Amino acid sequence: MVNSALFGSTMKGLVTAFVICTHLVFANLAAAQDDIAKSGPREVVAAATDNIMTLAREAPEYFDTDPERYTSAVGEELDRVVDFRGFARGVMGRYASKDRYKSLDEVGKNQLRAQLEEFTDVLRAGMVNTYSRGLLAFGGSQVELGEVDMAPGSTRVASVTQRVFGDDGKIYTVKYQMGQYRDGSWKLRNLIIENINLGEIYRGQFEAAVLEADGDLGSVIENWDDNRVQSPSTEK
Repeated sequence: MVNSALFGSTMKGLVTAFVICTHLVFANLAAAQDDIAKSGPREVVAAATDNIMTLAREAPEYFDTDPERYTSAVGEELDRVVDFRGFARGVMGRYASKDRYKSLDEVGKNQLRAQLEEFTDVLRAGMVNTYSRGLLAFGGSQVELGEVDMAPGSTRVASVTQRVFGDDGKIYTVKYQMGQYRDGSWKLRNLIIENINLGEIYRGQFEAAVLEADGDLGSVIENWDDNRVQSPSTEK
């Protein structure tokens, strides 16, 4: 279980460390996408860091008069390297599993595909809005790139470790779980901050919401609020 006080600061970490760290990985890809696609996961992270910190420093100059410019830029960068659809499917868990899909008739399969696409859009919008705002609040920070751990028996799955030094002296340890796709690009599949697994937290909240809605996936997706996602607590 995760300490609630720790998560209090770490949900700012999901609005700070995730923001910084996710965007650190991704912002540089627009300018050098072909080169990055041929690079390893560590190089992707390293190449993106300087550009995203520049974005964080420059955004306050125009954000008050043109916030959409900033939010759109963040979204475009994330789209290049975040597997939002894969993340959404993971959050939906057993409700979007291959086994469930195979068990459905054609009408059910079409409905599930539509629900996955809708949830992908909803999840993306919430995460982009939340983390782009958090990035502005976080400002420029020092980052330190660590080691890369390749998954056993695979050259296409890796975790990249990074430490982010907050202005308050807090050091966030972040692990990017990344996968390499058919076009050679590396994309983010999940994020772990201070041993808090973002994908697992979202999946647990989705599961709870489905139960509360008596299995109505459409209702859950329609009413999904990224800001209400909470951590488990150690307190009993």
